[in-house]
Amino acid sequence: MNNTNNEVYIDLRQLFTLLVRKSWLIAVISILCAAVVFLWTYFLITPQYEADIKVYVNNSSLSLGSASFSISSSEISAAQSLVDTYVVILNSRSTLDELVTRTGLDYTSEQLGKMIRAESVNDTEIFKVTVTSPDPEDSTKIANAIALVLPAKIADTVEGSSVRIVDYAQAPTKMSSPNYTQNTVFGFIIGMLLSSVVIVCLDLFNSSVRSEAYLTETYPDIPLLTVIPDTAPGKEYGYYKKHGYYKKSRYYGAYTKQDGGEAR
Repeated sequence: MNNTNNEVYIDLRQLFTLLVRKSWLIAVISILCAAVVFLWTYFLITPQYEADIKVYVNNSSLSLGSASFSISSSEISAAQSLVDTYVVILNSRSTLDELVTRTGLDYTSEQLGKMIRAESVNDTEIFKVTVTSPDPEDSTKIANAIALVLPAKIADTVEGSSVRIVDYAQAPTKMSSPNYTQNTVFGFIIGMLLSSVVIVCLDLFNSSVRSEAYLTETYPDIPLLTVIPDTAPGKEYGYYKKHGYYKKSRYYGAYTKQDGGEAR
C-alpha cells in the first residue's frame, strides 16, 4: 500500500504475490480450522434423525361414492389451500397432547411441536409431515402416530374434508444432521478467508520501510540520500546478492564484485 498526497494506492499484484508467498501459512490455518470444526461437530452436536409421512388432501365435495368427476383448477387450488389449515390443526395443542398420550414417549406437547415440520410437496394436494428427533425410533413412532391421529382430527374439525395417508414412516438408517463433510469444508473455507484477510490487513497497515522502491514511490518529492545495504550473510535477496557481490568469508571478510569488478 502506497500513500501519496493523502491518496492510498493498493497494488493488487503485490497483494497476490504476498498471498502466494504466505500460502503455506494459509493452508496450515485452514486445515486447523477444518479440524476444529470437524471435532466440534463430531463431539458437541447431537445427531438428528428424520422420519416423514405423506398425506393426501381429499375434499369430499369433489367426489361422491364411486362416481368420478373432472376436477377443475379452482378445485385443486381449494384443496391446496386446505394444507395450511391442516398444518394448523396438526400443531394445535389438542393434537399434540393426544400424540403425547398415544406415543407414551417422554416429550411434552411443546417439545413435540418443535420436532414436527409440515410442508406442501411441490404445490400439490400432498403435504409431508417430518419429525426430527435424536432417536430414530422416536421419530418413526411419532410420525406414524400422526398418521393415526391427524385424519380423525381433521374430520372432526373441517366439515366435508379428510386426508388419506400416502406413505407411512420408516425408521431412518442415516442421520439427517449434522453433515460432517459439509461442516468440515465450511471450516476450511472460513479458515482460508480469515487467514488471507488477516495477512492482507497486516501488510496494508505495516508502515515499516521495506525497500528503496517503497520510499521512492510513497514519497516521490523527497530525495533519497543514501541506501544502507543488506550485509546479512546468507540473504538470498540481499543487497550484495542483487548487485552481483558475493561474500568471500562466511561471516567477515572482503566483498568481491562478480563479473570482474573491484574488490572491497
